[in-house]
Amino acid sequence: MTEPDVPTTITGPANAAPDSPQRNRPQWTDLPVEDDTANLRLGPSLHDQCLPLLPLIGVWRGTGEVVYPTIDGPFHFGQQLVFAHDGRPFVSYEARAWLLDEDGGVIRQAARETGFWRPQEDGSLEVLIAHHTGIIEAWYGDKGDLRSWEIATDAVVRTPSAKDVTAAKRLYGLVNQGDLAYVDERAMQGQPMQPHMSALLHRVVG
Repeated sequence: MTEPDVPTTITGPANAAPDSPQRNRPQWTDLPVEDDTANLRLGPSLHDQCLPLLPLIGVWRGTGEVVYPTIDGPFHFGQQLVFAHDGRPFVSYEARAWLLDEDGGVIRQAARETGFWRPQEDGSLEVLIAHHTGIIEAWYGDKGDLRSWEIATDAVVRTPSAKDVTAAKRLYGLVNQGDLAYVDERAMQGQPMQPHMSALLHRVVG
């Protein structure tokens, strides 16, 4: 396995929140083991196997759009993503969103996801994501390049009350000197694979 070209010092992007290097996700200081950290300057060292995901570690916030033929859209949403680690060879992942009106005001809470990104020794990715809507997805992806990560579902498990999702693809990438953008494509409700969500997020922690 070729070692990834990882920066030896941690520097924040020019457009990150000014206090992002000092912030972290909420911490449980009384845990008997290492808590997750979303700040590479704090907590345990990132496992070598997770180095290809190093640029993702942090908390990201921004806005996006959701569209699909089966919904009355497009809808705009705000979102927060958290990529954190506890020193072991995986990255914990959490996403939560809220719908926005035309003026950017919050209407209500929306989608939530939680899961794990599991980089393998050959650089490939295994990703597990559970949705609050009753869907669990197993994703796989080839080795990224420290600027983009593409994953696609290998299996989708649904509860009886969940939407009929059969497959999905996602592309995450660093843009604009350090922002995080992604596009989610889905085949669901009898529709072929096509764009469903996209967002542009700015670093607020890490």
